[in-house]
Amino acid sequence: QVQVEESGGGSVPAGGSLRLSCAISESLYSRYCLGWFRQAPGKGREGVASIERDGSTSYVGSMKGRFTISKDNAKNTLYLQMNNLKPEDTAKYYCAADNAPPCVRWLLQADPSFGRWGQGTQVTVSS
Repeated sequence: QVQVEESGGGSVPAGGSLRLSCAISESLYSRYCLGWFRQAPGKGREGVASIERDGSTSYVGSMKGRFTISKDNAKNTLYLQMNNLKPEDTAKYYCAADNAPPCVRWLLQADPSFGRWGQGTQVTVSS
């Protein structure tokens, strides 16, 4: 069975919005850290946002203020609301779960060897 599965990616013009969803198996959803990461062509993987069991959130760099991470515990689903998208946001977006508090360190390291990851969903923002 699929343990982590992202959806909601697509192509949008600059300034547009998208909401990504991530369905997570119950066993993985119970992990302390849930997060969104991305990887653009020619760049390494970077953290976007994380959320802890209690709902505490962290954001990285330019994503702060434009992106919002949230979760629905009843549905075991993680979300990323992306507003005012820019061409530089074009990337493959990944959802992940890990027991590696503090979550902000896991987020900033963005190491794909840590945690369980989905296959990603592509977001393309045109000029």
